[in-house]
Amino acid sequence: MTASIGWLEAALLGLIQGLTEFLPVSSSAHLRIAGPLLPSGMDPGAAFTAITQIGTELAVLLYFRHDIARIGKAWLRSLFRRRAQAQPEVWLDARLGWLVIIGSVPIAVGGLLFQQAIETHLRNLYLTAFMLIGFGVLLGVAERCGEQERTIERMSWRDGIVFGFAQAMALIPGVSRSGGTITAGLLMGYTREAAARYSFLLAIPAVLASGIYQLCKSWGVAGPVAAGPTLLATAVAFVVGYGVIVVFLRIVSSRGFWPFVAYRIVLGAALLVLLGMGYLSPY
Repeated sequence: MTASIGWLEAALLGLIQGLTEFLPVSSSAHLRIAGPLLPSGMDPGAAFTAITQIGTELAVLLYFRHDIARIGKAWLRSLFRRRAQAQPEVWLDARLGWLVIIGSVPIAVGGLLFQQAIETHLRNLYLTAFMLIGFGVLLGVAERCGEQERTIERMSWRDGIVFGFAQAMALIPGVSRSGGTITAGLLMGYTREAAARYSFLLAIPAVLASGIYQLCKSWGVAGPVAAGPTLLATAVAFVVGYGVIVVFLRIVSSRGFWPFVAYRIVLGAALLVLLGMGYLSPY
């Protein structure tokens, strides 16, 4: 297949990636929907999505650089010191580092086991629409029923594993990586801010590993998007994504997740209408 998505379209897809990656609305779903609506009419593909996510994840590394450095240092110390020898706050950071590692296992295993399905069958737009609506409703239930009292410092090993499996659901376009982990966090009683911040941290290993893997796999192989436009999209996603992190954390603390619940349901319903009228093809 020769590359058909040009520079302008790639920049637009990068903008969409940066705007939606950290919101609980599924960036992969938006890229999957946007591709066929562009002049080229092409799905940019799972590899393009994974590679551009490197840009947004670099924004996370920049924004949370102090937290990541502190957690990383504490985790390294935990390899050589016993808990009794560490200060309580250092041990809490070290445990958070271990929780991120353990929580990354489900999505890593799922990504390897179901790689072919992720790149083909799971990109069915009907499935994407139902995931947008279903998990939008679930996020609304979590927002309304969650106790929202627990902080990251109170996270247990069981909760870390639950977060990991919730993130793994994002392998299906329409679920949303942040949406899955945030919904799980709210249902387990975590505050909005705690669930959102942990979703950022938990995504770092999985997103970077997936992006680098797809980058190496697709290197020199012709696809829907050439290397230059893909690089441009990744850069745009980085710049836009950094700004979205700042705004998103402010929205979460003041208005909650109801705007995203409504948006997911409306988008999913609109997608079903477009599919039903024949304006879009499921694959």
